[in-house]
Amino acid sequence: MKDSFFSGSFGGDLGKITPATRLECNVCWHVYDPAEGDVTRQIEPGTPFAALPQDWSCPVCSGDKSSFMVLED
Repeated sequence: MKDSFFSGSFGGDLGKITPATRLECNVCWHVYDPAEGDVTRQIEPGTPFAALPQDWSCPVCSGDKSSFMVLED
């Protein structure tokens, strides 16, 4: 994780999220909700952000996982 991330940025720090945490892309504002999964990449509902495949990216803009921001529960 880089020190230059904004407060609230995921940045790859799994300690910032729980299995139910929703995260928002800081490029296009798409929200990944574990309860919904990702139909574009055939990610089943109930899949936590931490369990997404290593190559997963935003289904709207292809932004990297590390650029997602943690939403408050």
